[in-house]
Amino acid sequence: MNIMVLGAGAWGTALAISASRCHGVSLWVRDPEQYRSMQRDRVNARYLPGFAFPESIEVMQLDPLALRARQGQADLIVIGTPMAGLRSTLELLPSATQPLVWLCKGFELSGDGADRSPAGAGLLAHEVAEQAAPQRLCGALSGPSFAQEVARGQPAALVAASRHETVRQALVTAFHGPSLRVYANDDLIGVEVAGATKNVMAIASGLSDGLQLGLNARAALITRGLAEMTRLGLALGARAETFMGLSGLGDLVLTATGDLSRNRRVGLLLAQGQSLQQALLSLGHVAEGVPTAHAVLQRAARLGVEMPITQSVVDLLDGRLQPAAAVAQLMGRGASAEGA
Repeated sequence: MNIMVLGAGAWGTALAISASRCHGVSLWVRDPEQYRSMQRDRVNARYLPGFAFPESIEVMQLDPLALRARQGQADLIVIGTPMAGLRSTLELLPSATQPLVWLCKGFELSGDGADRSPAGAGLLAHEVAEQAAPQRLCGALSGPSFAQEVARGQPAALVAASRHETVRQALVTAFHGPSLRVYANDDLIGVEVAGATKNVMAIASGLSDGLQLGLNARAALITRGLAEMTRLGLALGARAETFMGLSGLGDLVLTATGDLSRNRRVGLLLAQGQSLQQALLSLGHVAEGVPTAHAVLQRAARLGVEMPITQSVVDLLDGRLQPAAAVAQLMGRGASAEGA
């Protein structure tokens, strides 16, 4: 199988390394300096240092002419850009017919102020694809996974989500192996909502841990965060059981508790008194939960879905609340039934 991975961040690179153990993989790099470095040193020193590329990985410069010339040779195209780069990458592939999937988790935010969403907020990835590549067979690869562990070959499990069986099967064929299990799921909306919203909950979890509120508080926050995620997903047409699976509960637990989580790290740094800008600069990577929090809250409000944890995270990120006050805002809510 020939696989094209477009985007050489940590996760795209880790999946390229994993898949290259059984398949031919081309890893496409947008930044010219990074491309030259990776081609010369056979390692992604910027985003995934310490993991040498197998010989079966071909490093390519991501430009439109080269991409269009090579796309017909691939059996699967994987977009490994952040959410902000999904639309522009899809638009580079107007004539491709093979299955195409994305790795990003979040909502698209319009930089020009235009409202592209039918709900008046950011778009989920499949909604972006419906606009930018309406005829494509698309899907998402999601689930609890840190790039370093997958690149190292440690055990992990992911979800291949698509409305199209051919896409789900292509993902299973490409990535299922001795150290990586891939489960198929046709609830694309649920998988995307879970992947986007768990990053917001991870910021809240990092805040709780950074304030040393204890394990009880963390457990309560994760559980109530899962309830928020599920409510939004159901309102958008997802199935409840998806949120109890790998892309929901599994990814939430990993991202909200794991030391390798960038979104949890944002919460930890804010709790230590850093500004949002300082926290983001120190990461060196994208933390999708920061832009996603606002889009989640807007989408939920238009659907009449209450999301108090998300509201507190947005107030914290926007500087309207200090860390301790954000916790007080949550704890000061009136009592309610657990299912509410």
